[in-house]
Amino acid sequence: MTVSIQEATEMLTAPGAPFEMEEIEIFGIRKRVWKNAPPSLRILLDMSKDHGDKTYLVYEDDRVTYGEHYQTVCKLAHILLEKYNVQKGDRVAIAMRNYPEWPMAFWAATCIGAIAVPLNAWWKGGELEYGLSDSGSTVLFADGERVDLIKDRIADMNLNAVICVRGGESLPTGVTDLYTLLKKYPAQGTLPEATIEPDDEATIFYTSGTMGQPKGALGTHRNVCTNLMSLMYVGARALLRQGEIPPILSGEPPEEEPLSPLLSVPLFHATGCHSTLVANTLAGNKLVMMYKWNPERALELIEKEKITQVGGVPAMVWQLLESPDFHERDTSSIRSIAFGGAPAAPELVRRIKEAFPDVSPGNGYGLTETSSVTTMNLGVDYEYKPDSVGVPVPICDIKVVDENGQAVVPGEIGEFWIKGPNVVKRYWNKPEATAETFTDGWLHSGDVGRIDEEGFVYILDRTKEMLIRGGENIYCVEIEDVLYDHPSVMDAAVVGIPHRILGEEVGAVVQITPGTKVAEEDLKAHVAKHLAAFKVPVRLILQDEPLPRNANGKILKRVIKEKFV
Repeated sequence: MTVSIQEATEMLTAPGAPFEMEEIEIFGIRKRVWKNAPPSLRILLDMSKDHGDKTYLVYEDDRVTYGEHYQTVCKLAHILLEKYNVQKGDRVAIAMRNYPEWPMAFWAATCIGAIAVPLNAWWKGGELEYGLSDSGSTVLFADGERVDLIKDRIADMNLNAVICVRGGESLPTGVTDLYTLLKKYPAQGTLPEATIEPDDEATIFYTSGTMGQPKGALGTHRNVCTNLMSLMYVGARALLRQGEIPPILSGEPPEEEPLSPLLSVPLFHATGCHSTLVANTLAGNKLVMMYKWNPERALELIEKEKITQVGGVPAMVWQLLESPDFHERDTSSIRSIAFGGAPAAPELVRRIKEAFPDVSPGNGYGLTETSSVTTMNLGVDYEYKPDSVGVPVPICDIKVVDENGQAVVPGEIGEFWIKGPNVVKRYWNKPEATAETFTDGWLHSGDVGRIDEEGFVYILDRTKEMLIRGGENIYCVEIEDVLYDHPSVMDAAVVGIPHRILGEEVGAVVQITPGTKVAEEDLKAHVAKHLAAFKVPVRLILQDEPLPRNANGKILKRVIKEKFV
């Protein structure tokens, strides 16, 4: 017999239940929290060693067990503390693709109380330098490609160490190979001593900034562990909603065969780190890593590794379904498909059900600033309202406000404000942006939508001048500033061009400086020199006349977008 959402919530959050809640004060704000959430990432890692010889990380031909990973993290944590004097609160940056060494660096840093700073591996040299400088990182873990991008800048950075992964035989001066370093130190069976509280700072994830510069969202151990519990909660709720008793309530042991999720999103995103890496580490699952997204390679891995869970952003699911290899590969192991980061077209939902009749897709909503999950729509609820991102998890409050910050009635459209123990502490080094975005514990999401009478959340648009390409946040001002630096550009406006698979692509309209000549490809190349490839406009419209503006001098982006229709 199925139960309502309210009944499911009451069963799961009742006193003594696994997801019992309590109200506490966090940084002066009263919030509901998961009473049974692990207190820190260090505790989670210690729990993971019990998985022993189970496979933890798979990358190409590399396979790392939980026991091997734990021993490496213990040794690396001692090295950070004893050789490089990394103390509680110091920043340790990670700039690399999805390699097995990424989790090793992340866990080693956070388990001694340092702050892990994942940097976007798509960034160019100047962008990486900004992230390192802004965060004040003293140690950098980077792969060979990232080291090559900043090798001429290392001497000018205030870094105590640059530790390279998969960088080849010849490394620049001042750069140390990770495995050479590990061989020099004796094995360590335990982590170094450290006292870590739930509200101690743990991570800085960079997101788009108000003035075009990325902002570092400062997260705590409670933020990350809250997300872990929220994921467990929505899974249990989905089972109750379809008439099944979740193992966490029945007391039955979990299934013996671990799940095999495909890590297809970058670890430098909250989704990849908090919702994929951290959650599967606790569960003892086999995490199959991809260097970068490629649908044909993903299908090959699904067949080879018997992948049980796939997801990411809707664009990735589209590309899987439309790949010429899709019907040539065995995808029968798939049990779950979930996505977020961008709206999902109804057509995609239909295609998933056609390809996987026994799999119910899911969608969710969250931001870097909410440490990933805020709402989730799974199972029967997703089938009931597929255009919604679901209801908020119980520890989160969401309200819709007007332009004055006043709550509107259910069904009316406004900006989402979010409050909960998953909301990050503040922006690093950005007091003005913090004051603009956080009010009495409420995060101004910048997203516009509505909440219906049953509490289901619908995302309609964004108030921030930002577009999302395949799940990557792109701040228009940042690209416009680079275009302005070109001598042939007099004025510029960047907008999102609708794209069926990616959601949006980058488009730009440019007013050419009188008396100059420039081609579209010239401006694309100019942007590519300064910004990551995903920020380069796919289309540029060049014109001699001024860009349309309103009475206040603001460019009319709505009119600009019409040029691409």
